[in-house]
Amino acid sequence: MAYTKDQTGKEIFDLVRADLARVEEELSQQSVSNVRPITEIGQYLQFSGGKRVRPALVLLAAKCCGYEGPSAIRLGAVMELIHTATLIHDDVIDEAETRRGRASTNSRWGNPTCVLAGDWLYMQAFNIALAERNFRILDILIGLTQDMVEGELLQLNQLKQIGLSEDDYLELAYRKTACLFSACLRLGALLGGKREEIEIQLASYGANLGLAFQVIDDLLDFTSSQETLGKPIGSDLREGKITLPLIYLLPKCQPEEARKIACVLEEGGFYSVQFDEVLELIDRYSILQAARAKAQHFAELAERSLTGIPGSPYKDALRSLTELIADREY
Repeated sequence: MAYTKDQTGKEIFDLVRADLARVEEELSQQSVSNVRPITEIGQYLQFSGGKRVRPALVLLAAKCCGYEGPSAIRLGAVMELIHTATLIHDDVIDEAETRRGRASTNSRWGNPTCVLAGDWLYMQAFNIALAERNFRILDILIGLTQDMVEGELLQLNQLKQIGLSEDDYLELAYRKTACLFSACLRLGALLGGKREEIEIQLASYGANLGLAFQVIDDLLDFTSSQETLGKPIGSDLREGKITLPLIYLLPKCQPEEARKIACVLEEGGFYSVQFDEVLELIDRYSILQAARAKAQHFAELAERSLTGIPGSPYKDALRSLTELIADREY
């Protein structure tokens, strides 16, 4: 089928709605442990309003490559469990109090319990994947996990480092977010038994889509609202994270303006300098437009990666998803 029109988010998810419901069932079954806190945390997160983007990517890629079967459901659940485990660990590291508009798991169950629950979810994901009896799947997941752990360590080492470059940021964004998107697409292609060239193209699509997603995520931390984000705005700067808007802003600032950013980093919050003062600088130097342009760049790279992929409604959905990610406001 030739590409004819952009699809809305609802139209894209409607293509895999029935399978996503089966992923939810799998998650419910696989998040149960004999140890009550693990089950409680798993269920708490399952019903916390996540959009299930990562399982949807596995399903769309698999269908795009001609695969319809239970392995896509199981691997969709695997990727969501891995994502959930990273969220738990992220909140512990960041000492977060909220996640998706509700109390974070660490604020409810405490850091020690949540670290171990996150570890359990990681291992449960690998347990499900192992049942596929496919070493290629395990290779992808092992590489993914190593990248993500390295990303956490990089982020810890880069906190409050005001001199970070755009390349530093993009490496971190890949390890924190884009590598997971890329693995979702690679797994779908693997299930479809496509030649390696197609697998690499879809993996590239996922990586660039993930970079666009992360850039917009970091932009929204300055422009959205606590109600929309489900966490306080300005959290990244408060936590000492130098994201792309700040990397674009700092070289344009006057010395006294740059000192305002440094002051927030030193104090770990908006005390001497208010968040509105930072927003005023971002607006004055047109930083949001520059960041959105970068997200659009990655969205275009993702779309180009689909060249040569056989036409189908699922390819159309992946193509439309690039614009939805780059333009999102939430």
